[in-house]
Amino acid sequence: MKVTQHIENANGKPLFSFEILPPLKGQNIQSIFDSIDPLMEFNPPFIDVTYHREEYEYKELPNGLLQKKIVKKRPGTVGICAGIQNKYNVDAIPHILCGGFTKEDTENLLIDLDFLGIDNVVALRGDALKTETYFHPEKEGNAYASELVTQISNLNKGIYLDEDLKNSAKTNFCIGVAGYPEKHMEAPSLDSDIHFLKQKIKNGADYIITQMFFDNKKFFDFVDKCRAAGITVPIIPGLKPIATKKQLNLIPHRFSLELPDDLIMAVVKAKDNDEVKQIGIEWCVVQSKELVAAGIPVLHYYSMGKAENIKAIAQAVF
Repeated sequence: MKVTQHIENANGKPLFSFEILPPLKGQNIQSIFDSIDPLMEFNPPFIDVTYHREEYEYKELPNGLLQKKIVKKRPGTVGICAGIQNKYNVDAIPHILCGGFTKEDTENLLIDLDFLGIDNVVALRGDALKTETYFHPEKEGNAYASELVTQISNLNKGIYLDEDLKNSAKTNFCIGVAGYPEKHMEAPSLDSDIHFLKQKIKNGADYIITQMFFDNKKFFDFVDKCRAAGITVPIIPGLKPIATKKQLNLIPHRFSLELPDDLIMAVVKAKDNDEVKQIGIEWCVVQSKELVAAGIPVLHYYSMGKAENIKAIAQAVF
């Protein structure tokens, strides 16, 4: 079932969903099931599965030269989605990236997902490689998420890359895209970011999931700006409980967002990470309850494969 249908069928009741990471290469899918099992009592209608593009590493050879090696540390997104749908009978939503894919690769991936009965995808540009300052698309690939949305939307219309195909079947993907309450790190302003977000909706996106935020006012202001710009699709807030002192610096740097002073000082004064974890849970519970009271249709949690703190939050909210 499509995400938009889940929201309609809920009749105003807030839904719980979460996102997981594929396991590192060498681990099996049981580690994923172990992180999902504790959260199934909250009846998630869908579970997102991230995609991690390849990375480049340089291995020194005996002669002193460096050999460039392609490494994919977290493979398995499509297989995990199939496993989730088979085991739990809930919709699994794979992330699809521009980076690392040609348009032909993307089309073939979408065909596989359609064959598996996967109804939803999240279309993302993806990050630059660690060796790049700025994102560079693949040759013959999509450069922007808006282009990726167009390709998926075209497939929904039966338009494939091969124009000679006759009587081609239409896919029926519900397309999610990312929104940034504090703007994307590369955007010159929030208004310009929303301008390009609106383009993704125009190209065929059906709903928005936001980057994490720790101040609900930023989310509410973002929603107001989107609505004023004519964006009417559902906007799902993405939430993450802070769990370690290290994240106090890591999260703002990695995701280009601000942490509220009250949260910062509480974490600074915490004696250890166990206390930080509890602070993060309590802060996220307050955020979640305020969002529910505001009538937000779905709360989406970035679990990072850790179920314990997400379960504590869900027990207090749902």
